Amino acid sequence: MHVPDGFINAPVSAVTGVVAAAAVAVSLRGARRELGGTSHGLSSGGEKTAPLAGLVAAFIFAVQMLNFPVAAGTSGHLLGGALAAILVGPYTGVLCVSVVLLMQGILFADGGLTALGVNITDMAITTTVVAYLVFRGLVKVLPRTRRSVTAASFVAALLSVPAAALVFTAIYALGGTTDVPISKVLTAMVGVHILIGVGEAVITALTVGAVIAVRPDLVHGARGLTAPLKLRVGGELVDAPAATPAPAAARSGSTRKVWGIGIVTALLLAGFVSFYASASPDGLEKVAHDKGIDAKTTQHASSDSPLADYSVKDVGDARLAGGLAGVIGVGVTVVVGSGVFWAVRRRRAEPAAAERTPETV
Repeated sequence: MHVPDGFINAPVSAVTGVVAAAAVAVSLRGARRELGGTSHGLSSGGEKTAPLAGLVAAFIFAVQMLNFPVAAGTSGHLLGGALAAILVGPYTGVLCVSVVLLMQGILFADGGLTALGVNITDMAITTTVVAYLVFRGLVKVLPRTRRSVTAASFVAALLSVPAAALVFTAIYALGGTTDVPISKVLTAMVGVHILIGVGEAVITALTVGAVIAVRPDLVHGARGLTAPLKLRVGGELVDAPAATPAPAAARSGSTRKVWGIGIVTALLLAGFVSFYASASPDGLEKVAHDKGIDAKTTQHASSDSPLADYSVKDVGDARLAGGLAGVIGVGVTVVVGSGVFWAVRRRRAEPAAAERTPETV
């Protein structure tokens, strides 16, 4: 659903840029709490979220390269807002998807640079906010189990995609550069993106379920949701004794193992599996072509990038060129994303440490 340059006029693009910048600023503040714990300490799980956040951004980048067929001549791909919000929190999730969109726009000419505000508003903010609100509402009424978290992830991701289609339609109604009836745009966008939402839901639920199965404490949306283990004693069910926390070194090693598996998976998906992705246009591209929305599309400012269109320039073999581009994209995204989240957490940690340091005379 990457909006290219020329779909939306300059005034509305500028307004969405301001909205996106404000949302990113708010997310930076919120992410400090998610990544660095509370102001009274750093023990609320942020120390586990920080290393995972960069990986989530890289994983979303990799999976977005895997277009899957949804209808005749149309494909879809992960948007990632629901996945990011549930794994690392809504504020950090907005930043994760925004980092991915920035890397795609600058390096791969995917999504217009003048439309970056539109894309962040639509693909990062809308999907993350809608998905997390739906997710939190569901986990409050469902049983407190891991399966419930996975099921809630499925529904939240499913609804987030047509919500993004609705927001794009609203933005187009305000600033579209072509004269296409909004009713036609709305029907086409929502219709195809409901189908794409099914794919988004499956990917999100499978990923969240896989992480919960290994390290439920790393899933932001699962914290405090698992019901206590029950034991039958004398014919009555009683709470089992709380498990002794694993040593810090063991937890750190386990986190590194999850991170290592995740980054290897992302590299394989982007570097190898992406070659077999659907070549059909995605939902927005198909609707834009069929309805004439793309009549005034302009050339991307990064069209001469050596990685444009997810292919390394001057590499003759298409499979190798695409695979190398995917690997480079994962590497750059994880480095940039991890750097951003490390800086955010460090900024949160320093004032907290200062509060615990006695004043000296």
